Amino acid sequence: MSKKIYESGEMYLETILRLKETQETVRFVDIVKETKKAKSTVSQALTELKTKSFLKEGPNGELLLTKKGRKVAEDIYEKHCILTEFFIKLGVDPRIAEEDSCKFEHDISEETFQAIKKALEKGEPL
Repeated sequence: MSKKIYESGEMYLETILRLKETQETVRFVDIVKETKKAKSTVSQALTELKTKSFLKEGPNGELLLTKKGRKVAEDIYEKHCILTEFFIKLGVDPRIAEEDSCKFEHDISEETFQAIKKALEKGEPL
């Protein structure tokens, strides 16, 4: 079985990471509420993430990122934040920049992402 994670899996890991920043525990129902996806869809995705060792479940049903899962979530979240900032600096409305970064964060090449990140860090004109 492949250990590859797909865009939807990355999205669920990122959602868990972001929710964990604002609440003590993250459970299945929190993911359903946040993503507005069907319970069956969320259940299937979380089961796959557990099977591939990106996620585990605590004794009280809490969803816990494994070391591998946390790395993926943090990488995707960093891309999300950097891309949002980049789009806003280009003059894109912040709400649209946020939405677009969600689309780009999963598909952007590492080379392009690093170039954008470097340009933002240096404060280079866009």
